[in-house]
This record gives sequence, C-alpha cells and structure tokens, in this order.
Amino acid sequence: MESFMKDIRGWEDAAVGGGVEDVYGEDRATEEQLVTPWTVSVASGYTLLRNPHHNKGLAFTEKERDAHYLRGLLPPVSISQELQEKKLMHNLRQYQVPLQRYMALMDLQERNEKLFYKLLVDNVEELLPVVYTPTVGEACQKYGCIFRRPQGLYISLKEKGKILEVLKNWPQKSIQVIVVTDGERILGLGDLGCQGMGIPVGKLSLYSALGGIRPSACLPITIDVGTNNEQLLKDDFYIGLRQRRATGQEYSELLHEFMCAVKQNYGEKVLIQFEDFANHNAFELLAKYGTTHLVFNDDIQGTASVVLAGVVAALKLVGGILAEHTFLFLGAGEAGTGIAELIALEMSKQTKAPVEECRKKIWLVDSRGLIVSSRKESLQHFKKPWAHEHEHVGNLLDAVKAIKPTFLIGSSGVGKTFTKEVVEAMASFNEKPVILALSNPTSQSECTAEEAYTWTNGRVIFASGSPFDPVEHNGQVHVPGQANNAYIFPGFGLGVVMSGAIRVHDDMLLAASEALARQVTQENFDNGLIYPPFKGIRKISAEIAANVAAKAYELGLATNLPRPANLVKYAESCMYSPAYRNYR
Repeated sequence: MESFMKDIRGWEDAAVGGGVEDVYGEDRATEEQLVTPWTVSVASGYTLLRNPHHNKGLAFTEKERDAHYLRGLLPPVSISQELQEKKLMHNLRQYQVPLQRYMALMDLQERNEKLFYKLLVDNVEELLPVVYTPTVGEACQKYGCIFRRPQGLYISLKEKGKILEVLKNWPQKSIQVIVVTDGERILGLGDLGCQGMGIPVGKLSLYSALGGIRPSACLPITIDVGTNNEQLLKDDFYIGLRQRRATGQEYSELLHEFMCAVKQNYGEKVLIQFEDFANHNAFELLAKYGTTHLVFNDDIQGTASVVLAGVVAALKLVGGILAEHTFLFLGAGEAGTGIAELIALEMSKQTKAPVEECRKKIWLVDSRGLIVSSRKESLQHFKKPWAHEHEHVGNLLDAVKAIKPTFLIGSSGVGKTFTKEVVEAMASFNEKPVILALSNPTSQSECTAEEAYTWTNGRVIFASGSPFDPVEHNGQVHVPGQANNAYIFPGFGLGVVMSGAIRVHDDMLLAASEALARQVTQENFDNGLIYPPFKGIRKISAEIAANVAAKAYELGLATNLPRPANLVKYAESCMYSPAYRNYR
C-alpha cells in the first residue's frame, strides 16, 4: 500500500509541476518513475512492440512479457538497456557514411524512443554531429529520398484557412516547444523548401536529450510555401509544393494564421522557435510576434547567446574587459547582427554606457565591404545601427588591417573566406587572436581549425560552428572549440518552460550566455577551450535553465508561482529521463 501511495504521489507531483505537467509522468528525472503509475496504462502485445513511446524491445522482463501478452513475440533472452545501448553503438560505428548513421538513428527513434534518447545523452559528443550539424544538412538535401515516416506537421498553402484543424490532427495535446521552419535558408545550404523538416526534427531531439524537455511535448513543423530551388522543383522525389515561393501578403497571411492557431490551440506558454527563415522574414517575424507570443529565433538569438558566452570566456585568455576589445564580423545577416547586438548589450550592462555607444566597438563587413555611414541610405534596416564613421573599405583583408580587431567572427555562410592573409593579419597585431568561424555545415566554415592554428603558429583561440578534429602543430595538440547553439537553446527552452515565461526578453539571453561562460573550467582554459566539453551538457543545461528562469522571475515574466527555492535542482528534477520504466 505504501508503494502504491508513493507512485500516486509521484504521478500527482508530475501532474501539477507547473509548466512541465505530463499525463505520462515522464518529466522528471528524480520522481519515482521506474514504475508506471497506476493511473497510466500502456498497450499490450504486438501493439506495445510497435509503440515507440513504450517499446523496450528485448529489455521487457519475464514478468512484463506475461502481463502484457508478449510471450512468443520476442526471442527468449531478456537484456538490459545498457546492453542494448552497447550493441547499437557498436552497430552505428560500423557505418562509414554519416548519412547512414543518421538514418539508423531516425529508425531507432521511430522504434524505441527511450533507447534513442539514452544513446544520445550518453554519447552526445559522438552523436551530436550525426543528428545535428553537419550531417543534418546532408539529410535535408536528400530528405525526399530518405523520407519514410512523417516526424512532424507539414503546413502548406493548401491548408490555408484550416491550420487550427491541422494542429488538432497532431496526437499529443500538451505541447511546450514548437520548432518551425519555412526551409528558405537551411544552414548554409540555401532554399531546401519542404525538405528543411530535418532541422526542426533534429533541434527538438536535442531539446529532449540535452535540455530534458519530454519528447511528447515537442512538435516539429514545416511551413511549405513553395521553393525557388530549381533543382528540387525538377526532382521526382521532392516532397513539397511544386511552385515558386509565395511572398508578400500571401506569405504573411499564412504565417499570421499559423501563429494565431498555435496560441489558440496550445495557449500562451508554448515556446515557438523560428528556425532557418531567410533574413527578410526572420527579423520581421521576431519583431512582429515578440510582443504577443513566446517566440525565439535560434539563428538570431541562440547563435548570439552562444557566441557571447565564448567571447566572455575568451576574455580570461586574452585579458581585459569586453569594452576594451574591438570586434569585426564577416556577415551582416541574422547571425552577425544578432551576435553583435547581444555583445553590445552585455558591454552596455557591464560599463553602464548607452548601447549606441557600445555598438561603435563592433564593425561588420557584408558582400559590399565594411558597413560605414556613407552606405546608410542603401542598407537594410537591421544593418543601419552598425554603419559607423569610416572611409569605405571594399574587402575583409583591408577591413582587418584598418580596424585591427581582437575578435574576428565569421557568420557569412561562405566557406574559405578567412584566407591565409586575413588570419596572418590578425596574428600580426594580436598576441592571441580570437577567430570564430561559425558558418555551418563544415564545408561552409570560413576556415578550418588546422588552417587557423597553422597560420597563427598555434597562437589562435579558435572555435567553429561545426566540429573539427584536434590539430597537432609543432608537437602540441590543439582541441578546437565548437560554438554550437546546442549549448544554449535546450537549456534556454527548459528555463522558459519551467518558469512558465510568457515572453522572451534580451536579458534572458544574456543570462543564458553568462551561465554558459561560467561552466568553462580552468582545465578547459589551459587547453585553449572557450566552451566546456559537451559530455556534461545536461548539467550545463540545468545551470542555464536556472539562470534564465531566475531572470524571468526577476522581470515578472514567469507565471509558475511560487518560485522554486533552488532553481538548479528544480531544473534537474524537471528533466525527462530516458531510462526504461517497469510496467505493471
């Protein structure tokens, strides 16, 4: 009886846990979840083996096989989840082609959800490049060929006027995080239309694995308004609308209907993450819905937050405070201007100087050269704050020589743009030049880790967007850092959800950056790293979530009251656990 009451209490705790409630009681890592609550039933027999949420494969015990009519449907051996994990990692390592690993992992997710997340949590450094950049980029390019089962919602122009009905078709009703794309600017690969679905799917698997948001509360969505990619339009295997992209009023009306339907169906506290929208739409959507919805743009805000964390950490290696350094960006789109603005906000916060003054320490180069005041009339609105007084400079190398930055940050989406001359120029006036080559996937990186270390004779502090292998130079092994958004958005999302925040504020992004920067240890610095290793990512995410939630409470944006006494412990307790449960 005592055990029964304990189970009921555990279930009730999960059910009333503020913004993280779940009918399955699957939220918390620390609740009594090893046993299914009495109030929850699972399917039996063949149906149970085909249900990825509850299937355990060969890990079903003898008792469970009798209770759930599984006798004869499985081989006689019963093994542990750990042995299943060992076998799967062995199998995955046999694949020579990364896309084959990606497909094997997607198959596993469709077959056994908990085992998929257990694999991802325990082997994050090895598997992150498979489910995320760079492999997810190739998966999107070939999505029409590898498409098997839908993993999210597809909302096209055909659904105009019926989007609320479409949302109701999704089986899970308690959604906490939506990642949505229109596929126009997938990584550095351009317009992939409907095939951009690989990005929301990949991002949300990381929300669950790294941030502990339960999988059933995550919803990937692709909005299909057509594609301008001629190759896809002629491809027999393309799965999207065969028409050129809708723009203007037609596009705006569809997006507005979508945003209203999401709020109507899932409420005020569902986090909507915009992903890989083209610049002209990304800024407009964030500005338009930032005051009415809980929205977050990972390309603008997530990238900015993770890069700011690296910049703050790098100061421990190069010395000085933020305001004493000069920043030069190659790329003035979503990522570049987003990072620049967050650095300026942090600088303003530290020095109490107006943000307009702080922006003058930050320079941007676009395809036409240095952004200066003489170009102001022809600039897009999001570039105008960065048009400073200076003579026209036509290319990056001349800009580096003229500005003499301490930090060189690449967000151009164009590979090989940090040439030997550019990197050597950075090294000529910096003892420890900081070079961040952020463009994804690896093929689009502004320079490789090996080039950066070789051309600076090992003096560079380097991080990239996609992973690079360690580099040996003059007998010393350099481990390049990875300025990966996966450090920020899972913990940020958890902080927003667990606090019941109703809006995203810039100060919450600064809080996430500061929390990540604090996780870099002296040992990491000694190895030249400005980001902590990914293997501790769940602990890092809990720290970020706690800091973000604390800021939400401070700003009066949190609705889950009262505020928990220990936010880090509360964050950890809210995290989804991929360990198997015992079925009654």
